[in-house]
Amino acid sequence: MSAPVFICPAAADAVVGSVIEVSGEEARHAVTVQRRLVGEAVDLVDGTGARASGRIVEIGDSRMTVEVAEVSRDADPEIVLVQALAKGGRDEQAIEAATELGVTRVVPWAAERSIVQWRGTKVSKARARWLSLVTAATKQSRRALIPTVETLASTKQLAQLVSTATGEGARVLVLHEVAATPIVDLDWEGGTDVPVWMIVGPEGGVSDHELDVLGQAGAEAVLLGPHVLRASSAGPAAIAALAAIRGTWSTRVDGRGFTLEG
Repeated sequence: MSAPVFICPAAADAVVGSVIEVSGEEARHAVTVQRRLVGEAVDLVDGTGARASGRIVEIGDSRMTVEVAEVSRDADPEIVLVQALAKGGRDEQAIEAATELGVTRVVPWAAERSIVQWRGTKVSKARARWLSLVTAATKQSRRALIPTVETLASTKQLAQLVSTATGEGARVLVLHEVAATPIVDLDWEGGTDVPVWMIVGPEGGVSDHELDVLGQAGAEAVLLGPHVLRASSAGPAAIAALAAIRGTWSTRVDGRGFTLEG
């Protein structure tokens, strides 16, 4: 079983043989909640990809000391999920699952058909909750990189982001139920070196106007499959399909792979 992950900024500068002291909430969770013991293997990550693997050599009240045996850096392909705000917590379910599947950046989108709205003080609170969710999902999935959560984007702002992204070589895909091109038929000559954006609409999907605006900015409309998926599952399903298509899941990295957590 892979080692549990704890977030520690010091992992960024760790070297083999160094000793890192983890304190605060992360240490409390390890020692008090999970009841980790001296000798157990753990991974310390800095949230930007750095990983320091080692064993606990000392524990105390809200304190854990780890001796580093190996250092590495996760090389996650760049995948951006643009998730429209959706009711019933389905947008939150989507970003959690997408984090577990490897997304590196999340953009909340106030789409035309979004029933949920972030306004006033709710904007910062909702974004903070999304960041908390992706952070927890990062730890659960044993990743070393915490996806960034961008500020809320309107359709106009999203089109500008898409134009910039495509201009820099990214491929931007809009999941749409009447698109002519299935995602599995796309050609990926650049493999995982090509940054990918996945745009997912809310209940009711992406409007024709939005599809036109995003298309003019350089996005491609693609069909995910024969069935219409919820806002909570479309993005994660697309990311999983992309991983299979581009070979991201064809090999194990550092002995780590996908496992089920109880």
